[in-house]
Amino acid sequence: MGFQLRFRAFMFLFLFMFSLKTEAEEDLISFHNATYFSARKLAGNCNVFRGKWVYDSSYPLYSSSSCPFIDPEFNCQKYGRPDNSYLKYRWKPFSCDLPRFNGLNFLEKWRGKKIMFVGDSLSLNQFESLSCMIHAWVPSSKTTYIKREGLASVTFEDYGVKILLYRTPFLVDLVEENGRRVLQLDSIKNGNAWRGMDMLIFNTWHWWTHTGRSQPWDYMQEGNKLYKDMNRMIAYYKGMTTWGRWVNLNVDSSKTKLFFLGISPTHYEGRDWDEPSKSCSGETQPFFGQKYPAGTPMAWVVVNKVLSRIQKPISFLDVTTLSQYRKDAHPSAYSGDHSGTDCSHWCLPGLPDTWNELLYAELFG
Repeated sequence: MGFQLRFRAFMFLFLFMFSLKTEAEEDLISFHNATYFSARKLAGNCNVFRGKWVYDSSYPLYSSSSCPFIDPEFNCQKYGRPDNSYLKYRWKPFSCDLPRFNGLNFLEKWRGKKIMFVGDSLSLNQFESLSCMIHAWVPSSKTTYIKREGLASVTFEDYGVKILLYRTPFLVDLVEENGRRVLQLDSIKNGNAWRGMDMLIFNTWHWWTHTGRSQPWDYMQEGNKLYKDMNRMIAYYKGMTTWGRWVNLNVDSSKTKLFFLGISPTHYEGRDWDEPSKSCSGETQPFFGQKYPAGTPMAWVVVNKVLSRIQKPISFLDVTTLSQYRKDAHPSAYSGDHSGTDCSHWCLPGLPDTWNELLYAELFG
């Protein structure tokens, strides 16, 4: 099975590179560089993204009932989830320990700064998680919470720290032209709203796979060409390349710290962890095998390839593998905003807290 998965992945990658035609040779070189990029970013005394989940009775880091920033769609305990063991797992890298998150230290070190999450609803998940993690340390501190369409912010007034969320599922522009919804693969006009931040944490992937009624565009556009559809991995690569170009041209590294959150997996298909009859529904324990059977998603390859070309210092929060293990951490049916089973987003408290512990380790480790 492992060989078949690796072979399929290789063939997909080969066809993906070939389909880019004139860029094929450059992209093969770029893929080599992307692999190097990952190794280089994770080299050193400890690779914090490789480890295991361990039970820790001191977790979670906050209570859902005491945090005012959690949306109903992530508030699994409030909406009836009967088990709570998923709250008690801590990520332990194989060769070190993550520093314990200290919200007061975070506020002091980032006093007077603006931090922005830019991306889809996974960015919302992480934004609310970080706000709750900090709030648990200063529950009596004055906060201002503003939420409107496409933009939200939590300000810790006593410290002048403002944490923002800019909702943009694709990073590139989605516009309406002549009654048609057009995903512009080579345009980022929204980027003007991201300027002036002291920290930017980007993310995009989930919406690139949507089809049918859940697809939010009618056409894709590159240059003057309109496409009814194209290979989604190629479209993602083109959009990510546009974002990478925007970063290179517009981010001042002396003023802004950059992060990219890796691919967040879904758990709708139990075959991904060798249990074909299952989904995330009813799962109460992480996957404890040594290697996740579904292997590395191709979107991860695209992200690494694009990051390898970015000329500005950027930290890759490589959360894909550790998140793949957490088939137990989704809202499933216990969401205040969704009907059916949600195996895409994550309960709060929960997995996004670990993403922010890794962010904290990158900032202060």
